[in-house]
Amino acid sequence: MKVLFVTSECHPFIKTGGLGDVAWSLPRALKEEGIEVAVILPKYTQIPSRYRDKMKHVAHFTVNVSYRQQYCGVESLKIDGITYYFIDSMYYFDREGTYGYIDDGERFSFFSQAVIEAMEKISFIPDVLHCNDWHTAIIPLLLKVKYSWIEAYQDIKTVLTIHNLKFQGIFPFEALGDLLSVGDSVMVDTGVEYYGNVNYMKGGINYADWVTTVSPTYAREIKYPFYGEGLHGLMSRIDSKLTGILNGIDTKINDPSTDQFIPFNYSLKDLSGKKLCKRALQDELGLPQKEVPLIGIISRLTDQKGFDILAKGLEELLNQELQMVVVGTGERKYEDMFNYFAFQYPEKISSQIKFDLGLAQRVYAGCDMILVPSQFEPCGLTQMIAMRYGTVPIVRETGGLADTVIPYNQYTKKGLGFTFANYDAFDLKDAVYRALYVYQDQNAWQDIVRADMAADHSWLRSASEYEAIYRDITGME
Repeated sequence: MKVLFVTSECHPFIKTGGLGDVAWSLPRALKEEGIEVAVILPKYTQIPSRYRDKMKHVAHFTVNVSYRQQYCGVESLKIDGITYYFIDSMYYFDREGTYGYIDDGERFSFFSQAVIEAMEKISFIPDVLHCNDWHTAIIPLLLKVKYSWIEAYQDIKTVLTIHNLKFQGIFPFEALGDLLSVGDSVMVDTGVEYYGNVNYMKGGINYADWVTTVSPTYAREIKYPFYGEGLHGLMSRIDSKLTGILNGIDTKINDPSTDQFIPFNYSLKDLSGKKLCKRALQDELGLPQKEVPLIGIISRLTDQKGFDILAKGLEELLNQELQMVVVGTGERKYEDMFNYFAFQYPEKISSQIKFDLGLAQRVYAGCDMILVPSQFEPCGLTQMIAMRYGTVPIVRETGGLADTVIPYNQYTKKGLGFTFANYDAFDLKDAVYRALYVYQDQNAWQDIVRADMAADHSWLRSASEYEAIYRDITGME
């Protein structure tokens, strides 16, 4: 079986979020399942030169974006037995950033068409085209409407994975003709029509042979108005081809026994290094080396991540016997909030308004707890990485957080973390207080730590579920 994984980003070449991790780890796990897999993504200027300099030119041609003929190059790089293809266009991808440009619709319309037209030229015609999020969601439609005449593509099946339904790629009606050269016959509810506009995500959902989301709970949630982002009716309608598959984490990169970013390594068999990591982290952050619970936050600082309800109870929490560290960037109001409290409570909270991979790993290793109070969370990697490092999660019961964090039961002494259901400050504080209470019983706490570290969040389980879908839609044994 051959699978072409189409993505707008992929670690370690370019990464802005969880999709970058998935695009690196899932294909590697699929390869271990015996699948021949290749990955294709844009050749952004920000890709480090150590990778760019090793790329080999494979092909070049022009892509018609309406009346414009745009140059398209294809370059390749092989790493660990997987070939990564890069769509080269200085016009579209020579930018300071990855997303957020006024012509994003045109950029990823070009990319989607370039991927389809490149398959013959690079001699990689897959059994399954696996698309991801709105940036590539229009590919299933293009394959069946615009490129249906290409005989070599007749048997290709498509899978669309929704990593975050909030971002859908909605553009004016003119995008159909001007960007995609597709007639308005698809401007219907079973196509791309969305209140008179063109919705790339909706088109992908309608035309893909199968649709997946990144956790079983999120697959259920998006059928309801609160989580469905205006597409809840559609998600209910396509239920027969919708599956939630939990993401995994790279257990080789995220391994406290070998992690080079942390000062002391440790393992499930010998946890002594974790206490040393905590003291080193307190020292690095300028926090007193007290034996109090240290709570970490590693996140984008946005409303979606639950910081509006945390804001209502943060000062109360800081008056408890605990310390806190925040690592991340985002909305100015939350950056200012954490900086303010770090100034007011210098012995209680450290505000690190930046993205620092090494510091993030040291926070995973050095903290006792990780706080993830998200309003919604399709999957979430933070809580799984934290558990890998023996850092107990405190999360809201939504999406992948609900699927991965089994609530601790004080009577059975079983569970992986502390959860709350209602999206409000009171329930958030209650979950933190429950965690602080159990922390006082170090025997019980160490049992949770060990259970977290023993939990399996590798990609192999998820890869086998994707493989089952591939075989089902292709009819391959």
